[in-house]
Amino acid sequence: MHAAVLSPVSGAATPAGTRAYAESMAALTAPGHFSEFTRRRILLSSIGVGTFPGAATPEVDTRIAAIVERALAGGINVIDTAAHYRYGRSLAAVGAGLHRALARGIDREAVFLVSKGGFLTFEDGPPADPEAWFEANIARAGLGAREDLARGVHLLSPEYIDHQIEYSRERLGVETIDAFLVDQPEVHIPVIGKEHLNRKLARVFVSLERAVHAGRIGCYGISTFEGFRVETDHSMFQSIPSLLGLAERAAREASGDERARHHLRIVELPFNQVMAEGFTRFNCATGKGNVASTLQACHQLNVYVMASHTLMKGHLARQSPDAVARALADLPNAAQRAIQFNRSTPGLGTTLVGMSDPAHLDDALAVARVPPLERKAYLALYTRA
Repeated sequence: MHAAVLSPVSGAATPAGTRAYAESMAALTAPGHFSEFTRRRILLSSIGVGTFPGAATPEVDTRIAAIVERALAGGINVIDTAAHYRYGRSLAAVGAGLHRALARGIDREAVFLVSKGGFLTFEDGPPADPEAWFEANIARAGLGAREDLARGVHLLSPEYIDHQIEYSRERLGVETIDAFLVDQPEVHIPVIGKEHLNRKLARVFVSLERAVHAGRIGCYGISTFEGFRVETDHSMFQSIPSLLGLAERAAREASGDERARHHLRIVELPFNQVMAEGFTRFNCATGKGNVASTLQACHQLNVYVMASHTLMKGHLARQSPDAVARALADLPNAAQRAIQFNRSTPGLGTTLVGMSDPAHLDDALAVARVPPLERKAYLALYTRA
């Protein structure tokens, strides 16, 4: 699929735009549905739309565009996608839905768009000859070398990440992406080791800082599968303070200003009733005299946390652990209970619900209409479990 390029819309999420949006959605959302993004006074919804699921077909494109449009009209202002989702088709579907929502009166400054890069985007599906594809589309284009490739699918070079920013901007039809995340960089650790990975990330962060200065992205971050959930001594563990240190040095190098501050503002990790390590595992030495869970560390270090895998690939849409089923019995199904569990977690800013079926959006919008659990009630779930 080669999507039509949309005319780029200017602007980005702002404090005034998101606050006006939250106020306009007061009749559709409960108190506590919006939270502040890294002390910048931007308000983000506790539930976001994820766009990973679904076949690479025009029918699913149409459904995702409709979901994005309706979500933005219903009190969800965080939309998460990636350059490789559904072979690049999700970007264009999100762009179509966004542009329709803007035409209906939603302000661009009310919307927080997240895209990601790192995995190869095979627009026409997996190539018959991956080596030839890489040579023609990556190496000859100056986007990376084979030593930048892990597992044949993940490319970590400043040139490729920059290319995926541009690819995302064009297909979303925006001048600025609010946040761009490096997706699962830890897949390189078994291939090249953590020290070499961090050297690569340092170079990528310089490129991302320059993209911020150019207004192409608002901030950046890291999306992981294992890196923030495993024990400290696990080979795949990634230290948030160490990443922030890399970002601080990158900001100085990109700007030439020794006092420059970095723009690494988001981490994304799987979190749900079964994969709760981000809240329960104390694996992060914060550099502030304590060891904390990922969510606690991010709160202390002014980093916003987004959760992926809210429904654990659909499993938690079909059943809930007993403690959650009892405590959230007022919600009519397991999907709503899973969303409510996540969005009530202290320190978790936005829980992303991957959806290509409008029924999933119905559940997300229904949960947005009820307040998150009080902290004491949420913590009691762990006691019961």
